[in-house]
Amino acid sequence: MRHPPASRQIMLLAAVTGSLGVLIGAFGAHGLDGFLEQQSLDPETIAKRVGQFDVGARYHLIHSVVLLALVAIPLGRDSLRLKLAWLFVSGIVLFSGSLYLLVLTNQSKLGMITPIGGILWVVAWGLLGWLPGTDRAAENE
Repeated sequence: MRHPPASRQIMLLAAVTGSLGVLIGAFGAHGLDGFLEQQSLDPETIAKRVGQFDVGARYHLIHSVVLLALVAIPLGRDSLRLKLAWLFVSGIVLFSGSLYLLVLTNQSKLGMITPIGGILWVVAWGLLGWLPGTDRAAENE
């Protein structure tokens, strides 16, 4: 069975973001503490940064799985599903990516970017709920 082009593209996005999420999460679990200690950060700041990194990695992987689910759920037009997938990817980049950079550079200002990624995810989740309505509207025409 051949998948439509959008499904193949979304599958690729899921594969790339998922594998990056695993690699980044592994660094967080096995190398981040040592890296932060080398930066001469105090233990309280290290604990805070490790927690922030963990949140970024967790949400990153969760939304990679959502991308995978978009492949399996044939809702809406391909173009809408692809746009929805890119909203989820943009959320990963802005939310998780800003947390990763914040932790690695210890630049708290980067935290101002994080909510933008969260807003993109809220919009994407809302649109996901709207997609089934798209199919019904097309059937009634």
